[in-house]
Amino acid sequence: MLLASAGVEVTAQASEPRGILAHLKDAQLADAQPDVVILDMRMPPTFTDEGLVCAELIRAQHPAVGVLVLSTYSDVHYAVRLLGDGRGGMGYLLKDRVADLNGLLDGVRRIAAGRLVVDEDIIAGLLAHRRRAEALDRLTERERAVLREMAEGRSNAGIAGKLHLAPKTVENHVASVFSKLGMPASGDDNRRVLAVLAWLRSAGDTASIAAPGGSPGR
Repeated sequence: MLLASAGVEVTAQASEPRGILAHLKDAQLADAQPDVVILDMRMPPTFTDEGLVCAELIRAQHPAVGVLVLSTYSDVHYAVRLLGDGRGGMGYLLKDRVADLNGLLDGVRRIAAGRLVVDEDIIAGLLAHRRRAEALDRLTERERAVLREMAEGRSNAGIAGKLHLAPKTVENHVASVFSKLGMPASGDDNRRVLAVLAWLRSAGDTASIAAPGGSPGR
């Protein structure tokens, strides 16, 4: 397994939600709960959204355990459903990211640290939506890069490291992004992710209505 080969301790594996929840219950009794559970969006018995339902149950029954859901679908509605309560320790990544071990490890580590993690492809798709063009045109190229990193769940320090900028410069860009897009500023990184996602999603809903013939502008 990729994670085990990278030195991550894998405590258990299960093919369906019932087995996962049973293991977590036993682990809780033994005071040995895992830091993060990784789920497939499609699991038995119906192979639809069992992974998402299981993630919600884990969140309710084992709030200290982080959850990463892997999916083939770049669907913001799934992401918002998973992350919508604003608490950290949750993530939604596309399965293509699993092939990139460093990307998977980065996601697992950030979730274990209590952060929200959203796949960059979901963010890229949202940013490309034509309804957002007018508002996003007000942003500089650097501010757009900062917005992408914010939406992926990175802190100001993480953004500074990724984009090779001074922390103060990042702070200024973040403030400018919130101001230009009319979003409420927040010092809480996870709430900030949700604010960005909410803005992107609302802009996308408007785009779907405004598109010629009523079709989404995706």
